[in-house]
Order: sequence, then C-alpha cells, then structure tokens
Amino acid sequence: MPGKSPRPVRRQIVTFAVIGVINTATYYGFYLLFLIFLPYLAAHVFAFLLSMTGSFFLNARFTYRTRPTWRKFLLFPLTNAANFLITTAGVYMIVDVLHQGSRFAPLAASLAAVPVTFVVSRWVMSPTRAAVTDPDPAAGAVRDTDREAVREIA
Repeated sequence: MPGKSPRPVRRQIVTFAVIGVINTATYYGFYLLFLIFLPYLAAHVFAFLLSMTGSFFLNARFTYRTRPTWRKFLLFPLTNAANFLITTAGVYMIVDVLHQGSRFAPLAASLAAVPVTFVVSRWVMSPTRAAVTDPDPAAGAVRDTDREAVREIA
C-alpha cells in the first residue's frame, strides 16, 4: 500500500544497520589507533569496549527509541558477548591461522556477528517482549516481538 508506514521491526533493522556502520567505523578507527602501540588482540578489545558504549547510546535513542537506563546499560554488553566471541575468534583465525594481515581482519570477522547482535540487543533494549499489533493484516493480528525479529532477519 502506498503511504503505509514501515513496520517497526524493519525500521529497527535499517536503523540498527546504519548505527552498525557508524559503530564499525568508530571501532576500526580506535583499533588502528591502538594498533600503533598495542598488540592486535589488545587493540581489538579496547576498541570494542569503546565502540560498544557508543553503540548502546545510539541504539537506545535511534533504533529502539527507549530511555537509556543503568539496567539496560549493564545488560547491553550481554548483547555483544556473541559479537565479541565471533569477532575475536574470527580475527584470530584470519591473522594466526590464515596468516592474513591484522588491518582488515576485524572488518571481515564482524560480518558474521551482525544478525546475532541485532536479535539479542532487541531483546535487551525491549525487555517487555509484549505482543504488538502488526499493521500488516495478512501477517496476522498479533505477533510476539522476539519471534518477529527472528522472522524478519531470516
């Protein structure tokens, strides 16, 4: 239908992706800066922590349109635990196993972690997980927001 507003989950996915690009650029800038005086894994960890903090505030404001609280801030690192494990393992594999350079390794490794991070961050930032009305009547009148997030990504 023309003029129909996009579903909230689709808007969230697009906003999450844009913030992800900003966050990745921030992370990569910090990574390159820290790489000057730290080993690559230490540079990765510090850059990751700094960019994760920025990601929390950007996603709270723009993706989920929710007030940042201490509870959400303290839970948000859980959303990045899978991301951290996937990217860290990926960086290690690319650099030490495949013997590729450390400069672009984090960018390649981060691609695999994006879908997992979205689903978990949506769960943390929208902890009510209440049923919401779906504006698309063909899809059903009511959906569980967590299940909808998984369906939208798949």
